[in-house]
Amino acid sequence: MPTSSPPRPARATLRFAVPPTLANVQERSAALQKYLSEALGKPAEVVVPASYETLAKDLLGGKVDAAWAPPFVCARIEAMGVRVLVRGVRGGASTYRAALVCRADSKLTHDTLQGATAAWSDRDSVGGYLLPMAWLREHGHDPAKVFLRQDFVGSYRAALEQVARGAVELTSVFAAARAAGADSTGIDEVWPGQEKVFRVLAWTDESPNDGVAVAMSMSGTLVTELEQALLAMKDSGPGAQVLKDMFHAERFEPAPRMGYRALYRVALASL
Repeated sequence: MPTSSPPRPARATLRFAVPPTLANVQERSAALQKYLSEALGKPAEVVVPASYETLAKDLLGGKVDAAWAPPFVCARIEAMGVRVLVRGVRGGASTYRAALVCRADSKLTHDTLQGATAAWSDRDSVGGYLLPMAWLREHGHDPAKVFLRQDFVGSYRAALEQVARGAVELTSVFAAARAAGADSTGIDEVWPGQEKVFRVLAWTDESPNDGVAVAMSMSGTLVTELEQALLAMKDSGPGAQVLKDMFHAERFEPAPRMGYRALYRVALASL
């Protein structure tokens, strides 16, 4: 008579993944690791997968217990049964948009994109690729035909640097939601002091913010403890600093179940 395999023992260390596109991610991981270890009373390890795709696979396969994931990844894994625990709040808003940007001295316009060159952070980045793709299609541009070249360079800053030095003409960066009351981009967060180098060519529609997803193999008790630790981050000096530096957020809020379904349209538009 066949017997079921024994359950995998709980990992002694909580493994928390963050995407490689975050600025200075290795430096900021230490503070997050320290906060989680102290809040949970258990050793925590912050890891940086090579890409969004690897991050999603590691979470689905149980190689990591939790992950800070961009909205498109949240939408993809949520549809496969993974729970998104909390999502970030920035400027009082739980949504954000993207800004397509070129150099401030560029003559590029909506109508002169044919033959332009672009750099994007990652194929699964909502602010750095997917929202711009949806915007282009909605405005009658086929990205496969309109661009002479498109490069994927791994981070927002690397893409901005390509534009700044003239290697390409266009990129995209996350930006504050309209409800936040200002047309501000994330340029100053990922490359401080360089915002005036760029000009916003267009603003996209909005998307739910990034979220923290938990592996299906994670125990219910640890899920609850992690949720409490993340929601309480805003209430301590070190936690609030981690929120600002690592997550570019002022606080976390509980994520509604299946809260990323609105992104399926964006995902389809990127195919």
